[in-house]
Amino acid sequence: MPPRVLTVAGSDSGGGAGVQADLKTMLALGVHGMSVITAVTAQNSLGVQGAWELPVAAVVAQYRSVVDDIGVQAVKTGMLASGELVEAVAELIAGTGVPAVVDPVGVSKHGDPLLAASALDSVRTRLLPAATVATPNLDEVAQLTGLRVESEDGMREAASAVLAYGPKWVLIKGGHLPSPGARAVDLLTDGTEEHWLRAPRHANRHTHGTGCTLASAIAAELAKGRSVPEAAAAAKSYVTGAIAAGFALGAGIGPVDHAWALRGPEGAG
Repeated sequence: MPPRVLTVAGSDSGGGAGVQADLKTMLALGVHGMSVITAVTAQNSLGVQGAWELPVAAVVAQYRSVVDDIGVQAVKTGMLASGELVEAVAELIAGTGVPAVVDPVGVSKHGDPLLAASALDSVRTRLLPAATVATPNLDEVAQLTGLRVESEDGMREAASAVLAYGPKWVLIKGGHLPSPGARAVDLLTDGTEEHWLRAPRHANRHTHGTGCTLASAIAAELAKGRSVPEAAAAAKSYVTGAIAAGFALGAGIGPVDHAWALRGPEGAG
């Protein structure tokens, strides 16, 4: 039986992000992916045209159905939409006793809101304390802490601010640094250890789903028994390859290629 990983997130009808990206990532990394749908979006390469959250009872029922029968080795959360869903999911993962990777999704790649402003306090006080690893990008750091990061030194301050909410580890994703240079850098820390994860920056606009993919990859590696630093490094390598192989889809921003590593040494070539 392969390790089992559960994603608790929204559905992306275009298949590039959300639960669809999570399950593709899990398959590529050799774990069995399962899902709890929190919201349904009408979404394509141009943006999000609509979003409808599911009732809390439906989300709880999906979670209990999977965890109580099949069991899980790790949980990943993504789009949770409302404060009520955030609080319900936080309670569920806190009681499951396995590593939890929290991607505090606030907006889509196109800037469409995916989390109610009223839910931010629940993310800070309920969800982040339940996280083994939180994976905010710089826009989400600003949403949660009010800090605007413009340098690598600023990433340290951001990490400290997010850790103050209670996650064991935080991975600050630096892909949106204003002056990014030739390498994409992320900072993983628990407040004591620091791990700077650097990788080539690829000039590819088709990057839809990077955040979902990275968080799911970390969860998959944790489910295999890797430590948090090992899991984050492996996930960074995987998502870097997926970005390099990202492809055009529709008239807007295409997705990363979750299957790049399954195509042999030439990747997506």
